[in-house]
Amino acid sequence: MQGTGPQNSPSHLCGGPRKNQCLDRRRAGILLHPTSLPDSDLGSDAFRFIDFMVTCGMTVWQMLPLGPTHDDGSPYQCLSAHAGNPRLISLELLVQGGWLPPESAALEPTDPAAHRNSCLAQAYQGFKQHASAEDNAAFKTFPSASPWLKDFALYVALHHENAGRSWLDWPVLLRDRDPGALEEARQRLAGAIGQIYFEQFIFFRQWYALKHYANERGILLFGDMPIFVAHDSADVWAHRHYFKLDPSGHPWVVAGVPPDYFSATGQRWGNPHYEWERMQADGFQWWMERMATQFALFDLVRIDHFRGFEACWEIPAENPTAEGGRWVQVPGDAFFDALQKKFTALPLVAEDLGVITPEVDALREKYHMPGMKILQFAFDGGPTNPYLPHNHKKDSVVYTGTHDNNTTLGWFQELSYPAQNYIMEYLAKPLESMPLPLIRSALASVACLAIIPMQDALRLDATHRMNLPGTSQGNWGWRYSWDQIPADLPARLRRMVEMYGRL
Repeated sequence: MQGTGPQNSPSHLCGGPRKNQCLDRRRAGILLHPTSLPDSDLGSDAFRFIDFMVTCGMTVWQMLPLGPTHDDGSPYQCLSAHAGNPRLISLELLVQGGWLPPESAALEPTDPAAHRNSCLAQAYQGFKQHASAEDNAAFKTFPSASPWLKDFALYVALHHENAGRSWLDWPVLLRDRDPGALEEARQRLAGAIGQIYFEQFIFFRQWYALKHYANERGILLFGDMPIFVAHDSADVWAHRHYFKLDPSGHPWVVAGVPPDYFSATGQRWGNPHYEWERMQADGFQWWMERMATQFALFDLVRIDHFRGFEACWEIPAENPTAEGGRWVQVPGDAFFDALQKKFTALPLVAEDLGVITPEVDALREKYHMPGMKILQFAFDGGPTNPYLPHNHKKDSVVYTGTHDNNTTLGWFQELSYPAQNYIMEYLAKPLESMPLPLIRSALASVACLAIIPMQDALRLDATHRMNLPGTSQGNWGWRYSWDQIPADLPARLRRMVEMYGRL
C-alpha cells in the first residue's frame, strides 16, 4: 500500500554529503501546498500530481511548511518546527492498510475536523489490532528516532485539555514545566499522547512514501522553513532558555520588520526572538535538530526571512506596531559555518525579498544559496529594478508570484492601463494573454530554477489567491480540481520547459 510500508527514517535520509540541487542544472517547478490538492492530503491526488509534473517536464514541487497549524490555518505559525500536520494524513491510505473501515472514511461529514479526528482514532485502534510485526516494531522505534516527539505530544495533549489556550495560560506548574507536574500529566493523558504518537508515525510514513515516489521520478521536493517559530508552540514551551522571554514566558521583544515603502508602520509579527548567544554556546544544537528534520523531509529548503540571520528587527513587546524597534546583529556566519560542517553542502534557498543590505547578500553568497526574484515586483522603479529579467543572476529562483501574492492574472487585471501597457512592451508585446507572457519570462530567465504557482499554470484570477498578508480570515483554503486542468496543458507546459532549457 502506498504510504504505509517501511520507509527510511529522517536520520537515515540526512546522512552523507548534501548538494544544492537547485544549482546543478536549469530546472522548472510548480508551487502548490498539499492542502491545495483536490483531496488536501498525501493520498492518491498527491501521487497523481507528481505524475502530472513529470508529464509537464517539471522537476521541482515547492510547497509551504508542513507543520500542524493553529486555528487560522497559517502554515507559518505552527505548533511545532518538527511535527507533521495530521490534516495531511490520507484516510484513503489508512483504509488500504486495513486499519480504517471503508465505511468510516466514506461518510459525508457535517464537521470535517471532528470526522477526521474520529477516523484517526479508529485507525489507531485498527493499527493496534491488525498491524504486522514489522509495522509494530517501526512504531516502537519511532519515538527514539524523533527526539522532539515526547515534548510535542505532551504539549498537544495539554493544549487540548486546556481548551486550546496558549501554554502561557496553563496552570503554573505545567507552564513552567515542573518535572512532577509533567510526569503526572503524561500518565493522566497517556491515551491522548499515544494517539498523537500514532498520528505522527503515520504522517511521516505517508510523507516518505510520497517523497520516494517523487524522487524515483526525478522530482525534488522543495520545502519552506520560517526563520521564527510561533510563541504558542511546543518548541518555545519546551526550550524557553533559547528565547528572549520573561520569567512568566512572555516575550520582552518580538519579531517583525521596520517601516518601509510597503508599510508606514512596518510589520509586527509577534514571534519571540532567539537568545543567539546561548544557542551559539551549545553549537546551535536546537537549530541542528530543526535543520535535520527539514533536510529529511525535503530535497531543497527555502529559508523565510533569510535576512534575519544577519540582523533581526527587535520590537519592544508592548509596541502595537513595528515602529520603535532596533536592528540586532545575529551570528549568522557562525551558524551557517556550523551547519555546513554538519551537513556538508547546504540545499537552501534564501528568501531575500524587500530591502536587503550588502551584508545580507554577502552571507547568502558565501554559503552558495540562491536568492529569489519575483516578476510581479519587477515593473516599477525603472530598468535597474533587480527583479526585471535582464537583471537576474544564475544563482536565483525566479517566480511569477508567491503564495503571498495575487495570482498573476489577478495582479495584472488590477493594474492601470499604462502599467499594463509598460509590462507588455517590456515583454515584447506578446500575442498571448496573461499570465502566459510572465510564465515564459520566468522560464526564459537565467535563474537556475523557475517556479510557477499552480494558479498561474491554470490561468486563474484573484478569486483563487492563497493568502493576503495582514489578514487572518479566508486564507490558506484554495484547492484546484482535476477538471480545471485542460487536456493540452501538460504538453504546452512541457514544450515551454523544453524550449527554455529546463527539461
